[in-house]
Amino acid sequence: MKPRWLTVLVLACTLCVCHRAAAQAPANAQATKTRNVILVVSDGLRWQEIFRGAEPALMNKAAGAHDPAALDREFGGSTPQARREKLFPFLWGRVARSGQIFGDADHGAQARVTNGKNFSYPGYNELFTGYPDPRIDSNDKVMNPNVTVFEWLANQPGFEGRVGAYGSWNVFPYILARERAKLRVVAGWEPSPEAEPTPGEAALGAVITSIHRTWSDCGYDALTYQLAREYLARRRPRVLFIGLGETDEDAHEGRYDHYLHAAKRADDALAQLWDWVQATPEYQDRTTLLVTADHGRGDAPVEWKSHGANVKGSERIWLAAIGPDTPALGARAGVEITQSQIAATMAALLGHDYRAFAPRADQPIRDLIAGAQHKSPAKQSPQPAP
Repeated sequence: MKPRWLTVLVLACTLCVCHRAAAQAPANAQATKTRNVILVVSDGLRWQEIFRGAEPALMNKAAGAHDPAALDREFGGSTPQARREKLFPFLWGRVARSGQIFGDADHGAQARVTNGKNFSYPGYNELFTGYPDPRIDSNDKVMNPNVTVFEWLANQPGFEGRVGAYGSWNVFPYILARERAKLRVVAGWEPSPEAEPTPGEAALGAVITSIHRTWSDCGYDALTYQLAREYLARRRPRVLFIGLGETDEDAHEGRYDHYLHAAKRADDALAQLWDWVQATPEYQDRTTLLVTADHGRGDAPVEWKSHGANVKGSERIWLAAIGPDTPALGARAGVEITQSQIAATMAALLGHDYRAFAPRADQPIRDLIAGAQHKSPAKQSPQPAP
């Protein structure tokens, strides 16, 4: 989440070996089955761990691991496949079988940011609006001048009061323009805003107000996730964002052991979330789950702790998807996607054409919405001028 004032390095040569998965769905396609979309972001979680698992070169004291032997027992393995299945059993045990995972650079695939800055606020703006904005060049708490796909969807028929966001980082109310958009956005160390909280929300609020805070600007992911679950069960949103932050905080602090444990907890949370979705009639077989990162990081032995415009490789991210409209194609090879495609993809999964409102946004990812027809919106929010 730390800003990086650096020069961008674009690996243009990768475009020669990858094809774009960016075309819109066919004009004669059928309506989508997806009624709800949940987007989860684990801040700064590298593609290397997603596809290779724990990196052996970093499971040592030089990379902050206090007990390398224990870390190796927990996450080690003789192959990348064995290591990644230990670290991400949900992504590789369920999503890879029933959905798709993009960004495996070891197999000719790329998933990348296009904003050229490779840190959080520019990344989340690109992720939420479908395009980079050069005006957004810091992580300062400045209201986003752009209308995000969340704000836009909240103004569509059937979505009023059913779009929400819970994030560990306390800048999300500005990125999502909480005051202007009038969205439910709970972030950082904020308790539930419910006037009459559930017992669970009240208990979480008591913890939030009394617990030791390791970071002033980032709450604990466990609290963020549980608050989001309370909201999901109580308010039944159709669109939900959950932003986890500990992977980025731990990496910046140079604690690879903490970083791995944060990544594993995120995967555990995804498994619990998906179990609830599939056990709840309102969401079962009607919900698409998207999981990604806002930026990448550099390589071992040092730059894994950092990201920014001149940190090589920190423009590389990844995307996992599972849902009723997403064909089970597993880990993709030879396919390029960009962060800027995710906003329009979310809308398209819900049967809406976000690009009719925001033409600067990139195209949806066709492979995630096979057979989808993009409906023109019935109502639009005003879009601030660039």
